[in-house]
Amino acid sequence: MKSLCVVMDPIETINFAKDTTLGLLMAAQRANFQLFYTLQHQLFLRDSEPYAEMRPLKVFDDCNRWYSLGSPQSRPLSELNVVLMRKDPPFNNEYLYSTYILEAAERRGCLVTNRPDSLRDCNEKVFATHYPNCTPPLLVSGDQKRLKEFVVEHNDIVLKPLDGMGGTSIFRVKLNDPNLNVILETLTKRGHQTIMAQSYIPQISAGDKRILIVGGEIVPHCLARVPEKNDFRGNLAAGGKGIVQPLTSRDHWIASQIAPSLVSRGLLFVGLDIIGDFLTEINVTSPTCAREIERETNFEICNQFIEALEKQLLKRAKEN
Repeated sequence: MKSLCVVMDPIETINFAKDTTLGLLMAAQRANFQLFYTLQHQLFLRDSEPYAEMRPLKVFDDCNRWYSLGSPQSRPLSELNVVLMRKDPPFNNEYLYSTYILEAAERRGCLVTNRPDSLRDCNEKVFATHYPNCTPPLLVSGDQKRLKEFVVEHNDIVLKPLDGMGGTSIFRVKLNDPNLNVILETLTKRGHQTIMAQSYIPQISAGDKRILIVGGEIVPHCLARVPEKNDFRGNLAAGGKGIVQPLTSRDHWIASQIAPSLVSRGLLFVGLDIIGDFLTEINVTSPTCAREIERETNFEICNQFIEALEKQLLKRAKEN
């Protein structure tokens, strides 16, 4: 039997109705994968061998009991077919160390997705700058003077840390905002931390669209996350309302610029954030919104991901 171990946040804390990781696990179980569960801090190296303290896992489509766990066991990751890395950001030093351990598992023949080196290299904010024809005017810097000049140039901007998620610590500021100095001091830690500034996109009122690319294929529907009345953040974690809708021609064009390179990077499950006509982020750590889209369309995103996994496993088997 094929085996898959998921690295995720505590499974008892997830939102049963919306959690994409749970959807992926249910699809893997339907495809006869034996499931295991571990937490980030339970990954470890013994000499040069990567291990995890993991527990056998079963998942259920039941809002009152969506999982059961067996007894913990320390096992080499090399014994597994797949490790599914779905730990949420922040991408801090602990996350970085986890990618080193998972990379050791990869060297020993385990398929790790998304691939550890790409998790490190493809920062969710900065990765978008690889596609300058798709992004709004932006600046990546920790220099407060340079950031203030960007405000003067664009008048209305958004400031965000490079390692966050869910709309946390994101600020919209305008020219002559009395809080500008303190916001910049806080986000940049007085010039010692790099952040991103983007020109404000008024079309956020129509939603921050999450577009999924699975196994290099563009999902034809997205989830537009519409901000609450007195907020500019569309993130569902910040109170945004999700509306499923088909991709526009511009959405599809942007996604088509990015999709061809993802599989070669080992990025099998990716979420693009698009506001209006602009790409704002490329999410590679634990993209969400699959289950909301699945509920309102006939597109089986989680099954498609497992098919992409199995395709990669078959490719590896032929190469070996």
